[in-house]
Amino acid sequence: MDSSSIVINLLLRKYRADQKWTRIVIEQLSEEDLCWSPTPESNSIANLIAHISGAARYWFDAAYYGTPLNEYRSIEFERELQMSKDQALEISKKSYDSIIGVLELMKANPERLLEQPYLHYPPFDSGALNNQCTVLEMLLHQFRHLPSHTGQIMYIAKMRKGHLVWD
Repeated sequence: MDSSSIVINLLLRKYRADQKWTRIVIEQLSEEDLCWSPTPESNSIANLIAHISGAARYWFDAAYYGTPLNEYRSIEFERELQMSKDQALEISKKSYDSIIGVLELMKANPERLLEQPYLHYPPFDSGALNNQCTVLEMLLHQFRHLPSHTGQIMYIAKMRKGHLVWD
């Protein structure tokens, strides 16, 4: 197995696990739990799910599925964001399915890891990424970024519920 396949398979396992754990957590929460934040300045689980969805739309859907760029990213962090459990489950599933779908495309065509699909985006420089980044750079950036939000979701859920069932 070549190094591209090893990296892609690792990312697939990680994102599938994050998708599973996020679903398990959401299923144990009420709508009130989803929208609760520990402090007025903190994000709720609903905010974090909206943010993961925004990242999936921006970095994956727009580049690979032709979805228009979403210019409403600030909505992800609105205080008092409301989201039902069904919405949270659907949004989370769709977000991770998008990421996993792109990884499956890369698995079938590992040479595409060096493509620069963001050249047509409006100019941006996030500090970590810019229009010149390759698919591999974006995947590695998101591999660091998105799991931190999965961890935040789990932590907030534990704060709210005290105990979660992982089976």
